[in-house]
Amino acid sequence: MKQILVISGKGGTGKTVITANFAALSENKVMADCDVDAADLHLLLHPEIKEEYNFEGGKTAVIAQEKCINCGKCRETCRFEAIKEEENKTIIDSLACEGCGACTLVCPEDAITLKVEEEVGHWFISETKYGPMVHAQLGIAQENSGRLVSLVREKAQDIALEKKLNYIIIDGPPGIGCPVIASLSGVDLALVVIEPTLSGMHDAQRAINVAKHFGIKTVVCINKCDINLKNSKIIKKDCSASGIPVIGEIPFDRIVPESLVEGKPIVEYKNCPVSSEIRSLWDKITKILD
Repeated sequence: MKQILVISGKGGTGKTVITANFAALSENKVMADCDVDAADLHLLLHPEIKEEYNFEGGKTAVIAQEKCINCGKCRETCRFEAIKEEENKTIIDSLACEGCGACTLVCPEDAITLKVEEEVGHWFISETKYGPMVHAQLGIAQENSGRLVSLVREKAQDIALEKKLNYIIIDGPPGIGCPVIASLSGVDLALVVIEPTLSGMHDAQRAINVAKHFGIKTVVCINKCDINLKNSKIIKKDCSASGIPVIGEIPFDRIVPESLVEGKPIVEYKNCPVSSEIRSLWDKITKILD
């Protein structure tokens, strides 16, 4: 079983479109949408939800005022400045609390406990035209997306092991934060999708650096490579200097937004340059992993 992660330094580079097309091209696989803050792989794969589960948030410290003697030990211990004194009372700021539990250990009166937050999202096991899919949706302004990403990946791995599938294809989140790190851990290959714009190049380099930091085999695909040939040339030069293969160059084509409107992968279109390039890209990835 091989795990393939598609990421980008920023949103809007086309990674979800490429992931959806990999799903259409590959056999014996499960898809995992780990962009839980803004999940959209379902818009192209049209999953039929088979199982739905609630996702609870992290823990937050709460204080029983009737037990508190206002000794200040919890305030001294808290590294997140979440505990303050107001009007001779010890108050915990639930927004600043990280739920580490250090305050519960030092309280001499056992006045502080950790309370599990209420439901902050949902995760799903679904079936698509192309195979099983695990995906999730975090609630608006909710946290712990990294933990939800890990949960989605764990369930996808369970399905892959149970059904003896060859691939887990992961649509990763943009950026370099906690959700990206949770997506990267333990994958066999990271495909970084870059668009040849200044912001795209800058942010993709950060994503590449994170992947290299964790020792993940990394390759690059330049999407919409012909919108700025000069920048595309710079990307290839920089990747060559860093020892990172550029294995795909996908041209801009107006048929791509048309396929998005119709809600189907571009590889289902015949005589399309973008379709050919994505097919070639997937073939190269499978050869790298063999």
